[in-house]
Amino acid sequence: MTAPELERLLVGADHVDTKTVHTTVPLREFVAAALSWQPVWIRLLWRARAVLATALRLRETHVPEMQVRPEEIKFAPGSKVGFFTVLAAEEDRFLLLEAGDTHLVGYLAVVAEPAAERVHTTTVVRYRRWTGRLYFAIVRPFHHIVVRSMINAAVAPARRKV
Repeated sequence: MTAPELERLLVGADHVDTKTVHTTVPLREFVAAALSWQPVWIRLLWRARAVLATALRLRETHVPEMQVRPEEIKFAPGSKVGFFTVLAAEEDRFLLLEAGDTHLVGYLAVVAEPAAERVHTTTVVRYRRWTGRLYFAIVRPFHHIVVRSMINAAVAPARRKV
């Protein structure tokens, strides 16, 4: 299951990656836990990314501190969720987020299937310039580890309740 808004983004994308996890964690709680999860090794990766971003002359070179509570997540287009902007959303169904810079634009879609007890997390990347291709070639190996770790952290509270 995917959101129609996400389907449009997939056409012509430079990178698409979907990870699925089985969970009963509600969408708001899942997104808040995933985005807020920042162990030391993630913060170190963000610092390394800041060095790369400075070298590539990107606008966003800072290390984000993202602590998001479920009640702070807004589903209205244009709302902010951390450094992301909400493009489209439907409560308890999906949240489509965007973050971009001069080199690329990235989309994060979180699609819940409560009846199937699973959540799909899809990353879509579109390069804007040659620096986007270079940047993502460097971060891609870490991207997979980070996203998988984030979604595992998001379902960890539900696993502890079992």
